[in-house]
Amino acid sequence: MSGRWQPALDALVQERYGALVARATLVSGSRAEALDLVHDALVATFSARAAFASVQQAEQYVCRAIVSRFVDGARRRGREQHVVARLATMTQQAVVDPDPDVLGADVVAALAELSPRERACVLLRHLDDLSVRETAQLLGLSEGAVKRYVADGIATLNARLGTTAVPSTDVAPVHLVSREEPRRDR
Repeated sequence: MSGRWQPALDALVQERYGALVARATLVSGSRAEALDLVHDALVATFSARAAFASVQQAEQYVCRAIVSRFVDGARRRGREQHVVARLATMTQQAVVDPDPDVLGADVVAALAELSPRERACVLLRHLDDLSVRETAQLLGLSEGAVKRYVADGIATLNARLGTTAVPSTDVAPVHLVSREEPRRDR
């Protein structure tokens, strides 16, 4: 791996590697799996010889690649049920808090209780601020499925954390109007 993108890769790894591993830990629930996800995402991103305008842009791309690789891996190996069972019994030591100022240990533990798809949808919608459409495209799901996973994930988080947050939607209110045309007097 060498080329004109090498400085971007070097800067990303030096400046943001810890944040990438923390994000991947939130997604996977396991630091060991997170390290593999980050490595795979970096290789996939930079072996495609992508050009990025900034380290932040490269980081966003790698974060999305991390989530995609996690979901693809769970789907491909048919192990989603195993992952859910493992996450339910995971100990607090297996979860690394990426930034105590942003997410507390209780939030990280609550995220670990979500299914992989719920967790991916909630993180992409609320941490990465992607739209429902963008999340659906990234994960290969329908927009309706993303909305359902987000709603279910938020409900689980609310129950675990004792909060009352309501999932946001990208749907604008619909105002019904009469279809009748006004009558003209002759």
